[in-house]
Amino acid sequence: MSVNVFRLAYVDFLSKKPGSMVEYYTDTMGYRITEEKDGITYLSNGYDHHNIVITPSDKNAVRSYGYQLDGKLSLDEVQNQILAQGVEARILEDAKPGVSRLVELNDPAGNTIELFTDIDQPAVGFSGSGISPLKLGHVAFLANNYEDTIHFYRDVLGFTFTDKIGESFANFLTCNMDHHVLNIIAANETRLHHIAFQLKDASHQYAASDLLAKHGRSIIWGPSRHTAGSNIATYHRDPDENVVELYTDMDVYLPELGIFEPRPWHSEMPYKPKVWEGLSVWGTEFQVDLAKI
Repeated sequence: MSVNVFRLAYVDFLSKKPGSMVEYYTDTMGYRITEEKDGITYLSNGYDHHNIVITPSDKNAVRSYGYQLDGKLSLDEVQNQILAQGVEARILEDAKPGVSRLVELNDPAGNTIELFTDIDQPAVGFSGSGISPLKLGHVAFLANNYEDTIHFYRDVLGFTFTDKIGESFANFLTCNMDHHVLNIIAANETRLHHIAFQLKDASHQYAASDLLAKHGRSIIWGPSRHTAGSNIATYHRDPDENVVELYTDMDVYLPELGIFEPRPWHSEMPYKPKVWEGLSVWGTEFQVDLAKI
């Protein structure tokens, strides 16, 4: 039995302006604070103890990514399997509020990964204000060791490769039926490219754009339909200048068939993983080049 991640549960940010980030996630994004401890703020999309964590720091970066496991293996078994593949892994007790036990490790790009089977679920509910996304959907990051990093997520954590943009630029992987939960971008550094949240539908996206404008946050790219994933997306920046994607209509992957669930906007049937050249199906261009942020 192998180690299998099934969702991205949270992102823990280091922030120079934690107050501004908390205000952004509560007032603009519509998240709810579930706990504040040692200066660290834990925010929920609506069900889990946290999906976003804001940790005060002297730098802006991602502190860690939290992934939930399918629970078929104990954390001790997970640790042993990871160690057997030559990757250092540590079991931590009470490392985070809401997560009593986790396995901490680093991917080849240097990102800190936290694996767990259980997270407290206070079910605080959707706030009814702000954007209120359906869920935290995926992250994209630049990786200075992208080939080894791709193999790590596939071979160690059980991800499946879906699409690519260019032969080596963007590499999309999933651990569930979403087209991608990870986008690993070839680069000479490791850092976050963007964090993405799923919206309900097109009307939700219109309302979100209006709300961003009300809060003084400009759309820097979109709306447009992406090639890889088919999602209609907009991008803006949070107070720490992290790029945030809001999207709808992401492709649904059917691993048993090796195809994406058919949609009217697909250019061919069956719609299979492939190598794409551009970012926009519609061919729209924007002042900001997503490939260079």
